[in-house]
This record gives sequence, structure tokens and C-alpha cells, in this order.
Amino acid sequence: MSTISTTSSTASANAALQSAAQSIISGSTGNSSMDVSTLVSALVNAKTAGQTAALAAQQTKDSTTLSAYGALSSALSALQSGIAGLANGTTLSTFAATASGKGLTATAGAGAVAGSYSVNVTQIAGSQALSSAAFGASTKLGTGTLTISLGGTPMSVNLDDTNNTLAGIASAINSNGSNPGVTATVVTGTDGAHLVLRSSNTGAANVIDVSTSNITTDNGLSSLGVTSTASTTGGVSTIVSSDTSNAWTQSGVAQDASFSVGGIAATSASNTVTTAIAGVTMNLTADSVGTTQTLTVSQDTTAQNTAITNFVSLYNTVVTTMASLSSFTAGSSSQGPLLGDSTLQTIRNQLATIVGGSVGSGSTGSTLAAIGIKLKDDPADGTMVVDNNALNAALQSSPATVASLFNSTNGIAQQLNTAITSFTQTGGIIDTRNTALNADLKSITTQQTSLADYTTQLTNQYQAQFTALNTLMATMNNNSQYLTALFGGTNSAGALATNKS
Repeated sequence: MSTISTTSSTASANAALQSAAQSIISGSTGNSSMDVSTLVSALVNAKTAGQTAALAAQQTKDSTTLSAYGALSSALSALQSGIAGLANGTTLSTFAATASGKGLTATAGAGAVAGSYSVNVTQIAGSQALSSAAFGASTKLGTGTLTISLGGTPMSVNLDDTNNTLAGIASAINSNGSNPGVTATVVTGTDGAHLVLRSSNTGAANVIDVSTSNITTDNGLSSLGVTSTASTTGGVSTIVSSDTSNAWTQSGVAQDASFSVGGIAATSASNTVTTAIAGVTMNLTADSVGTTQTLTVSQDTTAQNTAITNFVSLYNTVVTTMASLSSFTAGSSSQGPLLGDSTLQTIRNQLATIVGGSVGSGSTGSTLAAIGIKLKDDPADGTMVVDNNALNAALQSSPATVASLFNSTNGIAQQLNTAITSFTQTGGIIDTRNTALNADLKSITTQQTSLADYTTQLTNQYQAQFTALNTLMATMNNNSQYLTALFGGTNSAGALATNKS
């Protein structure tokens, strides 16, 4: 492609040069003056066109090769990211937790082990909600200080004439920077407006207390005091109002979740239970209360199947990317930018050796084929196909084989991870090629700058020379015409020829 471009540029320069030569001939024979601009441009282009085209062609080739390596690196990096869980062993250590009834869900994480557990939920965790007595919506309750605490953690709210309505009190509570987790709203009923306080935290210990102090004007402010008592056994909270005539009511109780696992009683301040079964998080809802159901923890073969299938897909993307970058089409001038590239061939061979190899030795060695992953029938293709039935069977009935194949020491994924790192890291074979290509591009830019400077210098030189020549030839032509007019020329008689004495 670069040779065609260079040849075309040379042909164009020669054509311009012939046109310029004709201009000189015309100027010297008196037919017309020379076209100095065209002549100079043609001469300069004739001297520089070949080098200009060669530099541009090499620049295009280097840039295309860099882009090709970028595409290859992206595919390799995607494969490396996709196999991280297989390489470090976490994917094949994943478990799934399922419950036999409703209202109970669970997830299994690090530390989980396979097993079945009988879970009985008698109570879920709740958060406290308190409603004050009714007041007028715009009534100013007085000035002073409210101290509101949640689970023993207090905050102080100062009230004056600007914020001592129920709406003002609610806003002051919600915007307080020391708020321990109490939200306030105003609910209006047929009897008037009520201040409603809610704990954002569940659990028997998270009770709300309200006390008043520094009251200078009292129009109901002192009646907002309330003391809550947490249950010592995880049961419901109780309250005592400071003003029984304007008493608070408890619309939501603070309580712990209560349940048993395998007959072992347990409680939790949260409905998200992380401490009952090692590595398992249980999520309790009201639908689970009063039921006994079985929680089963087992290998998460669905997630493992997805991870392994994704690995095959990403590997195939790398293979097809390399095939595209090194493609060859007979009779075509457009070939893959990395056709015949030794770096790409090294990467292709090393990856193929890993996926086609065995992990372990002798009769204990495992291959991808053993779990249903094989190369396509066409050996030149290089991509793999997954027999999903065989893979599922291996995950369910031969987990040890799968675990051995993808062990975190020398398993297939770990070998690929190590190889890709050696390809893509700083100083790796791709980085080395990119460094050389960037250095060549920098050199080409320097040469192009020098060539541009030379072109400018040559243009100025030729411009001066041919402008002077054009002036000289014009003078000579004028003199020739004058002498011919005096003395005559071919087939003509001059003025002096008819003035003989």
C-alpha cells in the first residue's frame, strides 16, 4: 500500500515537472513568460515527493501497528479481568443459600460451608416510633431546649419564637448535625397535629428519650418529655410520658429479632443477621415469623458455570482479535496490520499451549476437555466451545476436578493471568514493540520537520533564480523584437533596410 502511494506521488511530480519544462521552453522562445510559481513548485516537488511519500507511508504503518497492538492489549486485559475470580480461587469457593419457605432469604459469602439448617423465626426486629399529643398546627409551644437521645446518644435542640411550632421542631431535629438517627414528621389528624419521632435503627436498645429544660415560655413544650425503657430480653420497649394529660403513644416498638437455628436460640438487633451461621447472611421479614423452614447452603454451580463460560467467551474474543489483526487475503492489497508479526505469534502460541494443556501430572492431570470445553473442529480456528451439559455435570458431580483445573497456584486461569501480565506489563513484549514504534514515529516527525525546512529553503532559492531568469528572458525578447524592427529578420525588412542613401 505504501509502495503504491510513493509511486503515485513520483508520477505526479514527473508530470508537473514536464509541464514546468514546457513553461521554460515557451518563455525562451518568446511565446509567453514563464510560469515561475508552477515551475518552482514542480522542481521542489520533484526533489522531495519521494521522501515525503515514504515518510508518510511509514508513519501510517507505524500508527496502524500501534492501534493493532492497542486492540490486542484491550482483548487481553478483558480476558485477564474476566478470569480474576477463577485465577485466585474465589469463584469456585462461592456458595448459594436458599430457604424452603417464604419471608427468609440468605446469601453465602467467605467462610460459608455446605449444609442444611432448620430456621424458626418468632419475631423480627423493629424500630420505635412515638406520637405526641395533639396540638394546633401553628401553635408556638414555648422556648427552651429539647434533648432527644437514641439508644443513649443525645442531641440538643434549641427552640425560640422562630422554630417552636411542631413543624419548626421537626425541621430543627432533622437538620441537627448531632442527630443520632431520629427522624421527625408532623402528622395531622381530626384532633390536631402530632409530632412523630422514629428511630432509623431497629433493635431493643434503640429507644427514644425526650427531655425538656431551660423553659422560659411554656405553652405545651414541657409536655413533650418521654422516657423509653428497652426490654432486657429483646422484647418490646415501653414508655412513660412526663405529662399524662398530654401523653405520648408508641406506634412502633423497639425490639430484637428472635429466632433459632438448628434449635439454638439467637437474637439480632437487625433483620439482616450476619452472626448466626458462619459466612451466611440471613434477611428476615414479617412473612417468616411463625414458620420453620430449611436453609440450604451449597456450592453455587450457577455462578461457577457463568464464570467459566464467560472465560471461554473472552478467550475466544482474544483469538478472533488476533486472527483479524493477522488476516491474509490472496490478491488483496489490504492485509491484517500484524500479519507475520512475531510478537503476536508468540502470544498466540503461548495462550494455545495453556488452554490445550493439562494441570497436574500423569493420570491425575485435568484438562478443559474433561469438563466439556473443547477446541472447535477446525484446528486453524483456535476458538473453544462449551458443552453446557457436560460442564454442569462436572460442577455438580466432580467439583474436585474443576477445582484442580482452576486451582490458584498453577490452574488454567492463573497460568493465563501470569502470561497476560508478562505480555502487557511495562517492559513486556507488547510494551517493547510499542516503545520502538513510538520512537520511530518521533524520528519520522523530526525528519518531516527537516524536510519541510529544506522545502522552504529550496522554494525560496528557486523562486529567486527563476524570477531573475524570467526577467532576463523578457528583456532579451524585447531587444530581439527591437533589432528585428530595425534591421529586419527572416522574410522581413527592417526600417533601416529601406533608408539607404
